[in-house]
Amino acid sequence: MSVDRWRLEDIYPDRSDWEADLAELAKLPERISAFRGRLAEGPGVLVECLDSYYDGLKRLYRASSYASMRYHEDTRVGETAEMEQRARLVGTALSEAASFVDPEILEIGEATVRSWLEEFAPLKVYAHGLDDLLRRAAHTLSPAEEEIVATAGLITDSPYSVYGMLANADMPWPTVVLSDGSEERLDQSAYARLRASPIREDREIVFEAFWTRWQEYARTFGATLYGQVKRDLFRARVRKYPSSLAAALNSDHIPERVYRTLIEEANAGLPVLHRYFRLRARLLGIDQLAYFDIYPPLVKTDRRFDIDEARTIVLEAVEPLGPEAIEIIQQGFDGGWMDVYPRPGKRPGAYMNGHVYDVHPYVLMNFTDDYRSVSTLAHEWGHALHSSLANRSQDFVNAGYSIFTAEVASTFIEALLLDRLLKRSETDDERIFFLGHALEGLRGTFFRQTMFAEYELAIHEVVEGGEALSGDRLTAMYGELVRRYHGHDAGVVDIDDAYAVEWAYIPHFYYNFYVYQYATSVAASALMAEQLLAGDSGAGGRFLDLLRAGGSDYPYELMVRAGVDLGNPEPYRALLRRMEMIMDEIEALLGG
Repeated sequence: MSVDRWRLEDIYPDRSDWEADLAELAKLPERISAFRGRLAEGPGVLVECLDSYYDGLKRLYRASSYASMRYHEDTRVGETAEMEQRARLVGTALSEAASFVDPEILEIGEATVRSWLEEFAPLKVYAHGLDDLLRRAAHTLSPAEEEIVATAGLITDSPYSVYGMLANADMPWPTVVLSDGSEERLDQSAYARLRASPIREDREIVFEAFWTRWQEYARTFGATLYGQVKRDLFRARVRKYPSSLAAALNSDHIPERVYRTLIEEANAGLPVLHRYFRLRARLLGIDQLAYFDIYPPLVKTDRRFDIDEARTIVLEAVEPLGPEAIEIIQQGFDGGWMDVYPRPGKRPGAYMNGHVYDVHPYVLMNFTDDYRSVSTLAHEWGHALHSSLANRSQDFVNAGYSIFTAEVASTFIEALLLDRLLKRSETDDERIFFLGHALEGLRGTFFRQTMFAEYELAIHEVVEGGEALSGDRLTAMYGELVRRYHGHDAGVVDIDDAYAVEWAYIPHFYYNFYVYQYATSVAASALMAEQLLAGDSGAGGRFLDLLRAGGSDYPYELMVRAGVDLGNPEPYRALLRRMEMIMDEIEALLGG
């Protein structure tokens, strides 16, 4: 029988067990430090060191996950917030203690390390990690320098910390009076809710007040973002990379052509995006779409889904993947892997935690019986399926996977969800609702995230060229980009000058070339779903093999092995075909 609260006692029976484990983990830095200067003694010592480190890391993930999830059950409890912080401190100490490992392995030399891999079987589990380290040899510093860079982390996160404090805590939010006379304090959560209001007048009121307030702080946010870009450039130059982009992509060995092909194909596909905006205007009954018309749902529905129905739909959606996928998700639904409903103090949003390697994944939801909750449920259980298969198939060392492949799993299951719901739908209005929701998801995940990726690249290239960034310049650059993507000059979407400060609101610009992976992932899943739903008998197996592979190889290579090369245009064109197909069906349902 399905349960609605997660069972954290599967990790530790009670708090005292966590305390005991954390106390043991606190001794790990000293144990790891005992190997300093000894790794060249032979492969046995190297394996002993790596085994100690990764066993400690596995246990640290377990302790950290338990603490963070206990905290997220009720963020009002200071005791669990302290638990989370204590686990982080142990993690920082372990990272600092192990900072000598990579430089010492490189000092041993590539030829010797590779001969050890051939001759000493216990070392083979670390083959991919060692290959990755040797690949990055030119960018790895001496032990003393690595320790300095690790310690510099205490200050290099300051731009994001300042941004977060101002954007989330200290910003003096305006109060707006809506069309019905009600007043709303317009903080970030209220903005996210009210920008989707069905009342156009209210949407305009909200946009005007919200972005005017951000404009007042554009100079400060400009300083924080400029500081972040300089941090990225510092890290790139210290490690002798030609650019911040090269440094960021090299961590996962992603070819730079992936990033640039994504941007090229998104720009080539802007007519598809503009077609979507014109369809949105038609569905909303608006002659001239404005930026504040992007967020309300295309059609309304009173359709509600209780959690049992939502679970059933997700299980039906994954049927094309076969019994293993169904068994894993059913086991999770029945076995206390998920915390379902919102409660006072509970962390908002949703996520999947797959870091408790020896137990099972956990899913946090705040299920509210609407379709968005069903879509989120499918998304997070795509991640849970990924972690389950990777943890079952790989040693801990190779189970953890890159975000580059992570979002493929979740968006692929969302594509299967749409297919299942269309088969279940009973009315044209219901079909239009599901299709419109999927279309908006593709717009937001592919085009919007690629626009962010293009902006992030542009601002880094400005600083790499020896120029400075200010709030005014950041606004001007963002304004040009958002107008181009939304067809402002062609009369598709009107972009008011005041809204060009939106860059200041986007936290992803502090994540160092992270956001592009949402767009590449949804393109990859579009191609894989297209293949599966077209009857390709091997498509489901390739997808599951991708998930089973975890982090056992470079993520780009794993994707190619699964039949998707994100360095060429085809995946992005598959996504555009998917958008066109959805719009064709909506227009047919509307009568042309």
